[in-house]
Amino acid sequence: MDREHKSAVPAAWNISSREMRDILNSTHDGMLAVDEKGIIILLNTAAERLLEISAAESYGRPAKEVIPGSRLHYVMESGLSELNQRQDIGTTCIVTNRVPVRDSGNRIVGAVAVFRDITEVEQLAEEITAMKEIKELLEAIINSTQDAISVVDHEGKIIMVNPAYSRVIGMRREEVLGKSPTVDIREGESVHLHVMKTLESVRGVPMRVGPGSREVLVNAAPIIVNSALRGSVAIIHDISEIKRLNAELAHMKSLVNRGQARYTFDNIVAKSPSMLIAVEHARRAAATPVTVLLSGESGTGKELFAHAIHHASPRKNRPFVRVNCAAIPVTLLESELFGYEGGAFSGALKSGKKGLFEEAGGGTIFLDEIGEIPPAVQVKLLRVLQEKEFTRVGGVKPVGADVRIIAATNQNLEDMVKTGAFREDLYYRINVYPISIPPLRQRPEELPELVRYLLDKLNQEYGRSVQGISGEALNLIREYHWPGNVRELENVLGRAIIHMGIFEDVVAPVHLPPLGKPMAGAEPVPADGAAAGRRTLAETVTEAERQAILAALAANDGNRAETARQLGIAIRSLYYKMERYGIKGL
Repeated sequence: MDREHKSAVPAAWNISSREMRDILNSTHDGMLAVDEKGIIILLNTAAERLLEISAAESYGRPAKEVIPGSRLHYVMESGLSELNQRQDIGTTCIVTNRVPVRDSGNRIVGAVAVFRDITEVEQLAEEITAMKEIKELLEAIINSTQDAISVVDHEGKIIMVNPAYSRVIGMRREEVLGKSPTVDIREGESVHLHVMKTLESVRGVPMRVGPGSREVLVNAAPIIVNSALRGSVAIIHDISEIKRLNAELAHMKSLVNRGQARYTFDNIVAKSPSMLIAVEHARRAAATPVTVLLSGESGTGKELFAHAIHHASPRKNRPFVRVNCAAIPVTLLESELFGYEGGAFSGALKSGKKGLFEEAGGGTIFLDEIGEIPPAVQVKLLRVLQEKEFTRVGGVKPVGADVRIIAATNQNLEDMVKTGAFREDLYYRINVYPISIPPLRQRPEELPELVRYLLDKLNQEYGRSVQGISGEALNLIREYHWPGNVRELENVLGRAIIHMGIFEDVVAPVHLPPLGKPMAGAEPVPADGAAAGRRTLAETVTEAERQAILAALAANDGNRAETARQLGIAIRSLYYKMERYGIKGL
C-alpha cells in the first residue's frame, strides 16, 4: 500500500507488506475494504477496473460517497453478511459478497466486499443456452425429416440416426449406435468411410441395406470443423419410394396429356357375345379417325367406351374433352362448343373465349347426349364434320377443327329424324360407325365379374376392404332386371357397402336395398285393379308416368340428368313433368 495511506490502516489489519499488496492486486476478483467509520482503506486493481474509480483518489473517503449503492455501512450496522448479491455499476453487473470484519474481541472494525463481473458470465450462459436450443432444434429437424440420416464421428463410429433411418433400413437405433458404419450394409461399400478417407462428397451411390436388403441411393459428405475432420453424414433415399413417386408422376402426366381419359379397354367387362362384339368394333374404330356413334340405354357404359377408344387411338396423348350436351343450357351450348369473339354478347369476355372444339384440338371430343343439341347448333356441328372448320359466336373468320368426334345417345335418332327433331344430314355424318352397347339384363353372365370390378372400385373410393359377395346376394342381383344398367348396379353396391358393419367383408342379402320392388316414394298399385278401374285412361297413363319418374329418380339417387337418360327423355322434359306432377325430387 502507498506510504501516504499507511496511517489510515488499523493495527488489526496487517496488510502493509508489499507481498500482501501484490497478492491482492493479482486476484481477478475485486476487493474493497472499509474501516469502522466506512472509510475506504483497501481497493485492489480488479476493483479499480470493475468500479472504474482510482484507488489513489478513493482512499480516505467514505465508500458510500465514492460508490453509488454501497451497502458496506449497512453490513457494519447490522453485523450480518450479504452473500451473492447482484449490483449494477454503470454498464457493469457484478455479484458481490459483503461481510463484516471483527477483531479478537468480536467487535466490528470494518467490512469487506469481494465481487466479480458477471456480465461475461451471463453472456456466456446465454450463448450456451442458445447453443443448446440450436442443438435441440437441429435434432428435431433431423428426426422429423422423411429422409434417413446417419452420422459417424471421427473414429468411424455411428453416433446418430433418425427415426426415418430405422424405418428405411429396418434396424433399431440401439442396434447401430457405437458400431461401424458397415453394420447395416448388405451390398456395397461404406460411403462414410470413403468420404472420411477422401474428404470429398459423394452422391447417388446405389446400395442394399438392412435385413431386407432394401435398395437405396446414398449421398454423403465429410464433416469438417476448423479444418479438422470430425466425422461424416449420410442421407439415404429409399429407391422404392422414388420409383412409386415417379410412377405416380408419369400417371398424372399421362392423364393431363390425355385430358383425363382415365379408362382403357381393360376396364370394360365383356363376357357375353353382344358385349364382345361391341368391344371388338370399338377396338377397330380406335385405330382410325372415323366418327363413332355409341348408342345404348342410360348406364350401359357409353362414356367408358369413349375413354377406351381415345386411349387406344393415335390421338391418345392429345386432349380428351367430354361434353354433356343435355347438361348445358341451350342458350350457352353454342358458345361453349365453338367459343365466341370479344363483345359477341352481353356479359362476354372482352378477350373472347375458346370453345370446347378448340380445347380438343388434335385430340378427341366426346359429345354425350347428342340428341339434345338444338337445330341451330346442329347446323354448325354439321359444318365441323363436313368442312373441318367452324366460326366462333360473333366471329367471321373460320377456325380449323382437327378433332375426332365420338358421339353418344340413349335416344332413337332415326325416330328423331322422322319427327324433324334431328337433322337427317347430321345423323348420317354422325352415324358413320355405329356401336350398340347392350343393356345389362342381356348379359347376365358378366354380373359376377362386374360385381368384383365395382367392389374394387368402391373399396378405393370408400376406404373399405370388402372381399366379395355371397352366393345368395349374387342370386338376387341376377334376378333383377337392372333398368339403370351398370350405373344402377354400382349405386346398389355402394349402398350395400355403406350398410355393412366395419368388420364385415362380404356383401350379404341383408346389405342390399330392395330389388324388384317399388322404389321409395312410389305409391303401390292395388293388386285387384279396383283403383285402376275407377280411373280414366288418361288418369291411368298419367299415374303410370308419375310412378316411372319416381322409380327412376330413386334408382339414380335423385340425379335428374341420369333419370332423364334412363327414361329416354330430354332433361327439360323431365323438369316439366316433375313440376306438373308435383315431384320435388329425392
